Amino acid sequence: MAEQFIGLMSGTSLDGVDGVLVDFEGGTMAVKAHAAAEFPLALRAELLALNPPGGDNELHRAALAGNGIARIYAQVVHRILADTGIEAATVTAVGAHGQTVRHRPGEFDGIGYTLQINNPALLAELVGIQVVADFRSRDVAAGGQGAPLVPAFHRAIFGQPTRSVAVLNIGGISNLSLLPAGGGTVLGFDCGPGNALLDHWCQRHLGQAYDAGGQWAAGGRVLDDLLARLLSEPYFSKPPPKSTGRDLLNPTWLGSHLGTETRLPVDVQATLAELTASVCASDLRRYAGEAELLIVCGGGALNHDLLARLRGRLPGVSVVSSADRGLPPQQVEAAAFAWLARCTLKREPGNIASVTGARGPRILGAVYPG
Repeated sequence: MAEQFIGLMSGTSLDGVDGVLVDFEGGTMAVKAHAAAEFPLALRAELLALNPPGGDNELHRAALAGNGIARIYAQVVHRILADTGIEAATVTAVGAHGQTVRHRPGEFDGIGYTLQINNPALLAELVGIQVVADFRSRDVAAGGQGAPLVPAFHRAIFGQPTRSVAVLNIGGISNLSLLPAGGGTVLGFDCGPGNALLDHWCQRHLGQAYDAGGQWAAGGRVLDDLLARLLSEPYFSKPPPKSTGRDLLNPTWLGSHLGTETRLPVDVQATLAELTASVCASDLRRYAGEAELLIVCGGGALNHDLLARLRGRLPGVSVVSSADRGLPPQQVEAAAFAWLARCTLKREPGNIASVTGARGPRILGAVYPG
């Protein structure tokens, strides 16, 4: 009998929503459909504005943004149902991550918080399917970072018994999953920048949402002095468990390192691409030097220039797209939250304590009946 879940993910790139229909029949996993929707420009602008603290009436604005996200999520769910011809009643649950706008685990009072804007109650109302949401908060309450949560999923679908594998997700922020051979201790953490700064710089200077294929960055020259300044960020040398986001790696952070010097925009773009490749490659060598395979997913896997920079920094490592391992790059995280929703309903832990630093395994998420 089919055991079908829909996973929805909108990540730190803020480009929109990816949704997948996943069938877990017989304990295996098969993605049956994929749909995506872009954020309306006004919603994207509001989400960006809500990321830094302050601003006028932000509780009210955040609540309305949550309604907007739920409506976009519902559009993706309805598109998947229409494309596949399946009935909502045959879907066990929707796993809906929400949009992270503030991520400060362990800060302020020793617990901190992570905030994903969403309205899962409205989503359940709109699609008529039970919704699992708020995956990160329980891990934070247990002393963890609440992120990354995908390493458990990466282990389930990409882990190999005879060799160590690393999985690099490059969304707005980059994160690594380190999967040792033979079921050893899994590590995972946010490396730092992914696409967010690249997208910001491209939008600012070309008026384009992103640098397609990394073509613009490929035509620039890496500015060694700027790269050294960017790499001096203390977060990059901090040992895991650790996680980060736009709270740190944002245009203000970039501007503080750029200073007032005149630089060609294309050279800054090349330097930002080199920053992402450098930080990710350094972390892989430091924490999983034995890994000979790096599987790349997320939007960054479509950036040919970025992959070339990774390969240049990782001689002896096979750097491949997750598409070469059976799951297209932009479906991986959505599939992960379908998998995590299934864990929630089966009352199985979704976190890995060695990854997040939580006091132990925890059942994640909150359930909203359909």
